[in-house]
Amino acid sequence: MIPAEHFSERVLSWFDLHGRKNLPWQQNKTPYRVWISEIMLQQTQVTTVIPYYQRFMTSFPTVEDLAKASEDEVLAHWSGLGYYARARNLHKAAKKLVDEYDSEFPLTVEGVCELSGIGRSTAAAILSISRGVQAAILDGNVKRVLARFHAVSTWPGEKKTETMMWDVAEQYVPADRPGDYTQAMMDLGATLCTRSKPQCLLCPIKEDCAALKMGLPTNFPIKKVKKEKPTKAISMLVMKNTEQQVLLEKRPSIGIWGGLWSLPESNAEDLLILETEQRFHCRLTSEERLEPFRHTFSHYHLMIQPMCFLADFDGAVFESGKYQWYSKEAALALGLPAPVRQILVSMP
Repeated sequence: MIPAEHFSERVLSWFDLHGRKNLPWQQNKTPYRVWISEIMLQQTQVTTVIPYYQRFMTSFPTVEDLAKASEDEVLAHWSGLGYYARARNLHKAAKKLVDEYDSEFPLTVEGVCELSGIGRSTAAAILSISRGVQAAILDGNVKRVLARFHAVSTWPGEKKTETMMWDVAEQYVPADRPGDYTQAMMDLGATLCTRSKPQCLLCPIKEDCAALKMGLPTNFPIKKVKKEKPTKAISMLVMKNTEQQVLLEKRPSIGIWGGLWSLPESNAEDLLILETEQRFHCRLTSEERLEPFRHTFSHYHLMIQPMCFLADFDGAVFESGKYQWYSKEAALALGLPAPVRQILVSMP
């Protein structure tokens, strides 16, 4: 292993010339602003996050604003980003910060990890970037850089390997400019040391990269053996009343699409129609089947068959906490799962 200071010096020198410094969350780097960006960037590309982040910060510029917002408001701003537990945890953590921490972030990584939805790497990123705390991160980009640099021969998801990589990551964090170093490592993985086409010739640490010396940079990190994703099938019901409003259902706060407004669904098409008619004492007419499509989650594919019906009654649906009629325009302003939004947008 090269001296830690040489590693960080090369990375920081590269960052000074080529690193990203004009992203929205890199301006006025408060713990709150950095926190929101770090959560949004989990499993999501920077280009996708930017407009969501800007809208989110316009509506919730402070942790107090986020804490006093309703869950529906927060989820509406998250609609389309996926992994909605992130938004629910943000909301929960904001309330805890206001109620128990006087709206101030804890000063230690361990303290920040007490907040919902924040792990060790995210906590370190928040504190190093916003407060200059000397703390290591180990997100996907950093894992890839370090796994290639050291040609780590085991899958980073294994506990023993992950522990070893944390030890390595901590050794490289400089006491001076830890926040810039954190951003530099994320940028290095995102822009040069990419998953499929790394630009090794431009890398500031290429001379000592073990994977490059082997001529096999894309063989690292070692991949977990993938299992083929199963496919599930459901039908979604688009039920309109005589005012052309659509019936939406509030999903439970836990599970897939937790807390979002969705369409009634079932894995049995006939059962969905029967249950709907019985529950709402109506008759569904004018059936129109839209084109089925596939939506992919991290662990499975979901084949969705949308079905449009007109309900032959006029009036509000009871259980108003769970079911509501919305115009198309009002529905699209809510927190909706991406496939539900796709269905509603395609409706005439």
